[in-house]
Amino acid sequence: MRRVLLVGATGSIGRATAQALVDAGCAPVAIVRPGREVQMPAGVEVRQANVRDAASLAGDAFRGERFDAVISCLASRTGAPKDAWAIDDGANRAVLTEAQRCGVPHFVLLSAICVQKPRLAFQHAKLAFEETLAESGIRYSIVRPTAFFKSLSGQVERVKRGKPFLLFGDGALTACLPISDADAARYLVECIADESRWNRVLPIGGPGPVLTLREQGMLLFELTGQPPKFRSVSPKLLLVVASLLDAVGALIPPLLDKAEFARIGHYYATESMLLWDEARGRYDADATPRYGRDTLREHYAQLLRGEIGDDRGAHAVF
Repeated sequence: MRRVLLVGATGSIGRATAQALVDAGCAPVAIVRPGREVQMPAGVEVRQANVRDAASLAGDAFRGERFDAVISCLASRTGAPKDAWAIDDGANRAVLTEAQRCGVPHFVLLSAICVQKPRLAFQHAKLAFEETLAESGIRYSIVRPTAFFKSLSGQVERVKRGKPFLLFGDGALTACLPISDADAARYLVECIADESRWNRVLPIGGPGPVLTLREQGMLLFELTGQPPKFRSVSPKLLLVVASLLDAVGALIPPLLDKAEFARIGHYYATESMLLWDEARGRYDADATPRYGRDTLREHYAQLLRGEIGDDRGAHAVF
């Protein structure tokens, strides 16, 4: 039975990974923030520790024990620069340092496919740690999923209430091959035993189909039985908002984080979540690896039937 330390366990992908570890017959130890009460699947040991503090990681998380792998689902909540560098890079570095001190042989990192074309603080922070991990000497698997279902679910209730589906441009500016939390979690866990995934950067999408934003809207209208009704928004508006917030942020610093969030929105409005072909200068849907069995159609249907909740957190574009 493999013992696996799981950090970033409280998010939806972290909880899914905890379940996937149990399903795979592993013995997971999930690390949560001090004072945080979290419901975890049966078979998961929960420990409270501060992942940004070396002493807490050593004494409260690892405790000098043997682990066969660490899986990190750590990610900044907002994408704001300070938060991104503290968590996506800093906290992961602290976990890696303690993992190496304890002789953990394998580190599995949940990253993101958007780091292929980095323009944002959180992308640069993720890349910085990816480089640190790859050069650390520890065996690693760096997993870069495409869009998660939850990040594409912000307009389900809007359409259900009869409102138009919002598009950026004509709705065909971007496309994605979305993946569910459960499928992504299984992929992460499989990296521990699958030698073909060792010491590699692994982009991964769901089983398909590839969908543009307009096609996501059409899917919702079909499932709700409503005639298609769209409203277009220029993605340039987000850059205008970001510029205004940057200007005012010189006087009111907290607004600088909101400016970054507007830039994040513009990025997702104009960049596809698919494998980037550097030689051809375009996204390649056919070359994007596919995995899993869950589809966005069924996810939308479950949301509309009330069988699952809207667990987007800070992952929504809308």
